[in-house]
Amino acid sequence: MVVVRAQESAAGAEASLTGEPTQAQPVLAKESLSIVSATGTHAFSVEVARTPRQQQVGEMFRTAVPEDGGMLFPWKTPRQSDMWMQNTVVPLDIVFIGSDGRVSSIVENAVPYSLAYISSHGPVLATLELAGGLTAKLGITVGDKVVSATLAGDETGNAKGNATGASTGAAHPAP
Repeated sequence: MVVVRAQESAAGAEASLTGEPTQAQPVLAKESLSIVSATGTHAFSVEVARTPRQQQVGEMFRTAVPEDGGMLFPWKTPRQSDMWMQNTVVPLDIVFIGSDGRVSSIVENAVPYSLAYISSHGPVLATLELAGGLTAKLGITVGDKVVSATLAGDETGNAKGNATGASTGAAHPAP
């Protein structure tokens, strides 16, 4: 048992030196977000990952994502978004949002802990993570409209397409 603790301590010390996250981040500032689909308007209260560190940690180590919650990753300008599921415990639906504020693609039930890249396959304004399976359950599809203060530019004072964000895309951005 002492050996295990020593190994855990060494791993933790190494992670802190490299900046690798070792625990879930505190709950981030939230905002209302809605998705308007053929099945109705679906309302969420999402955390907004604005800083590079918030985006790096993303949903890592969290054991649940509420059905009316999620995390929004706004990008400074539309760009390719590559995500992965390193240290992400629960499956997620990853929704890529185009410059027009519409869903451009969805990856359903991304596999926990996977290091495979999950790509937007083209420039997007933001990436939204929801509980795994939720997009199918609610009937959210490509082309649906996503509405939030951040996507409109209201939250940051920037114009749409110039929201605050990092240059790399967690579920958190892949390196």
